[in-house]
Amino acid sequence: MARRVGDPGLTFLTRHAAIFAATCIAACTRPSTPAPGAPVPNAIDAAGLRVSLGVLPGANFTATDAWRLVDRDGRVVAEGRAGDVVSLSSQSGTLTLAGPGGSRRELAAPVSLLAVKPEAILSVNQRRYRGNLSILAADSGVRIVNRVGVEAYLRGVVPRELGVRGPGDRAALEAQAVAARSYAVARLGNTSRAYDVTATTTDQVYGGVDAENAIADAAVAATNGLVLTFNGRVVSAPYHSTCGGTTAAPDEIWRSESEPYLQRVSDRIPGTDRYYCEIAPRFRWERSWRADSLTAIVERYLRSYAQVPPGPVGEVRRVAVDGETPSGRVAALWIETSSGRYRLRGNDIRYVLRSPSGELLNSTYFSPEVVRSSDGRLARLTVRGRGYGHGVGMCQWGAVGRARAGQDFRTILGTYFPGTTVARAY
Repeated sequence: MARRVGDPGLTFLTRHAAIFAATCIAACTRPSTPAPGAPVPNAIDAAGLRVSLGVLPGANFTATDAWRLVDRDGRVVAEGRAGDVVSLSSQSGTLTLAGPGGSRRELAAPVSLLAVKPEAILSVNQRRYRGNLSILAADSGVRIVNRVGVEAYLRGVVPRELGVRGPGDRAALEAQAVAARSYAVARLGNTSRAYDVTATTTDQVYGGVDAENAIADAAVAATNGLVLTFNGRVVSAPYHSTCGGTTAAPDEIWRSESEPYLQRVSDRIPGTDRYYCEIAPRFRWERSWRADSLTAIVERYLRSYAQVPPGPVGEVRRVAVDGETPSGRVAALWIETSSGRYRLRGNDIRYVLRSPSGELLNSTYFSPEVVRSSDGRLARLTVRGRGYGHGVGMCQWGAVGRARAGQDFRTILGTYFPGTTVARAY
């Protein structure tokens, strides 16, 4: 989900025990699309969430206290003291261990790095994490999975998702904690892969111990175990940076059915012409492309989102809006090139109309303006828009604005997820 309050413009191997897998749903195939809910589980935090930290060619591991490296059968294959470093790399599905004393040996994957004392902090290439780490062989190196309690996980998510905030934004941080916890709990026990969520915008941005701060920690603690439910089931609670004035229903953005608790919500401040999220850096924005730059970008990205015949996509000749959604966003966009005419729908538009550096279009809440040269050819495309992110669910900057207006986290969540109930998952 592209939706950060913390970025320059603003800014989810060992399996769970059967009891936990039975009470939680698997991750949806399209992470940005809300997944079905899950029954409210019990005592899940101790089971731990499996967070993929990504795939690296190799990595160095250490801990703040004594540690052990354990194979899949529970045998200790290496151990060390605080500060001792062990390195792992992978080739052809086999892990190569370089131990603290310089010795090397091959291991069958996966292996787990465990701290002898549970409060110890583990490090991967000097990035710090709570819990334990599993190391799996991957095609291009080693996949590292952090198994961590949900509450500890949230301490590394909330500041990355909502940015570093002051005490006056406490209610927004609490709302963020409940939404992020709901998203994570709804994905516990994924049986289709060796992890439940990723540490990137594909799910939720997770920075481990290095991301933690006292104000966000307090918000996580104040909402400990609380999730959003609808009809007694945990909901996958999407969120985004800035709605631009109104949020969107899922079927306006994704190829998915709408949910009763994901409705269009106005962010207008009652009795005014202002909006709670207008404090956002990208409440209003503009992006422009010269003809050659636009053609290069369309050539690079269009094939992933439209049926394009073999050969070059060709020069962009025309760009036109094809309808507006109920929330005022672009429903679809026609792009005509010298090779054909292509229709992009919903959020796919953002993935094609990128910046030259590859950044997604801020939102689909925009209007295009085409400037033509004296010979009638497209010379420049400019889009002027509002908002940042997909627009579904909670508007993060709106939550900040509402917190500053005195709303508490339950009011904020009830506004953006109408019909839901805040309940205790554990």
